[in-house]
Amino acid sequence: MSANFGELFALMFSAMLVYNFLLSRFLGMCSFFGVSQKIDTAVGMSIAVIFVMVVSGLAAWILNLLLVAWHIEFLQILVFVLVIAALVQFIEIFVKKTNPVLYNALGIYLPLITTNCAVLGVVLLNLNQNYDFLQTLFNTVGSALGYALAIILFASIRERLSIDELPPVFEGMPAAFITAFVLSMGFMAFNGMIKV
Repeated sequence: MSANFGELFALMFSAMLVYNFLLSRFLGMCSFFGVSQKIDTAVGMSIAVIFVMVVSGLAAWILNLLLVAWHIEFLQILVFVLVIAALVQFIEIFVKKTNPVLYNALGIYLPLITTNCAVLGVVLLNLNQNYDFLQTLFNTVGSALGYALAIILFASIRERLSIDELPPVFEGMPAAFITAFVLSMGFMAFNGMIKV
């Protein structure tokens, strides 16, 4: 299943906008709500997820070739989770050494990237769709950028809402859920623009 350059970009943009993991597929919502109170933490989490998602997507594609060649495909999920966990450990150590403030702000959500279903979801989606290496790359990059776009947009709106006075019944998580609903509806408007 090979694609030309235009189809690859269509695949990337559809993964980013139409089939956004957070706002269309509703995967990875724990970190979406957990670290989106401030733009800084959302950007930090986005960078970490982009790195883990892209590297694990490409590594899983390569490892899957070996698993198929050795007839041990039944170990796919175990191997993929181990790859994701190793990448998250690397990111956690790197962030802790280079930016302790961000490390403390992300808290438990940084190691939870290991169990973030969006990261494993893009790996499994690439395999289920029988994407070749370039399709895997473009779909994974699009999914990662879509995650970043959604969480940064959400954090910017939540940060603005924390300044405004809201009726007491809407303060906190109710406002966050309403905001997520409206963002989700906005992203679902992209449905039908790109068919891949």
